Amino acid sequence: MTTLHADGPRDRRFSADEAFSSLLGAPGEWAVFLDIDGCLLDLAPTPDAIVVPADLPGTIERLRMRLGGALALVTGRGLGYADTLFDPFPFPIAGLHGAEMRGADGRRIEADAPPAFAALKAMLVEEARSMPGVLVEDKGAAVAAHYRLAPQFELALGERMRAFADAAGPDYALQLGKMVYEIRPARASKGDAVERFLRDPPFAGRLPLALGDDLTDESMFAVANARGGLSFRVGRPDAQTCAQGTVPSPANVRALIARAAG
Repeated sequence: MTTLHADGPRDRRFSADEAFSSLLGAPGEWAVFLDIDGCLLDLAPTPDAIVVPADLPGTIERLRMRLGGALALVTGRGLGYADTLFDPFPFPIAGLHGAEMRGADGRRIEADAPPAFAALKAMLVEEARSMPGVLVEDKGAAVAAHYRLAPQFELALGERMRAFADAAGPDYALQLGKMVYEIRPARASKGDAVERFLRDPPFAGRLPLALGDDLTDESMFAVANARGGLSFRVGRPDAQTCAQGTVPSPANVRALIARAAG
């Protein structure tokens, strides 16, 4: 098995098993960045129906300690909601695709929603009533419309969300994901969030290992690749991605984390 280091071989693709074996061999060299939905947790029909395995928060905490604290969650979820999923562990986290953050030292970057955006969200909720099965998720400084339960509205909902994004102005952007359209702060991306983490201890000077499953994670993969680290997309191996490898499912991700956590 090839051990990966900053100056190690980079001329072939590596499996997630090899990546986590390298992490076990040199935990002080790596920083781990994990998406939540579809990566750590299995996707569910509705955002609130996801299930967190009882042992997962503690397992992630053991891995974080093994890495000297260099593990962060990078998610489209709001920071507060993500905290409820992994209680009682306040992991370093980037929420709303990086619009809000909490560093390893507990310092926070908040994202505020102006009154005009609150009014836009109310209009979206009202309009979604004409699309049975479309679920609007209010994330505070962002808003998502899920059509997993109503795929027949994909095109119509996409047109309306583009119109709402235009109305929100240049400070907001439309983000596409798995069966979801989201309007989020334009300045935020998961890649930028990873870059910010890597500027500060305990992440600084380490190789990033990033795992995610969706379009929103591509910027995170790109940063990990550019920094000489590794990136893995969870899901089908034939999906278009800049990730360097794939992991079949969140269950496989959880197994890798459990093994690395000891």
